[in-house]
Amino acid sequence: MRLALILAAMAALAGCTAFPEVEARTSRADEPAPPLLPLNELLARAGTPTVTPETQASLEARAAALRARAASLQSAPAEP
Repeated sequence: MRLALILAAMAALAGCTAFPEVEARTSRADEPAPPLLPLNELLARAGTPTVTPETQASLEARAAALRARAASLQSAPAEP
């Protein structure tokens, strides 16, 4: 009973926290919009893709290891 009263008092106090005012946030209405660039220019900036067959093989190996770990965790009994 006493624990429930303490928990209720703590929950009531947590509800009294001060929230930041929404109006106090900075507005981006005064800032200019970012420039829109053509797709070809963006692709040229991006460069060539860095995914290689070795990257794919390492990702597949990592995925297999994670699946094996998940399977072992699911089959393990829960500790009390």
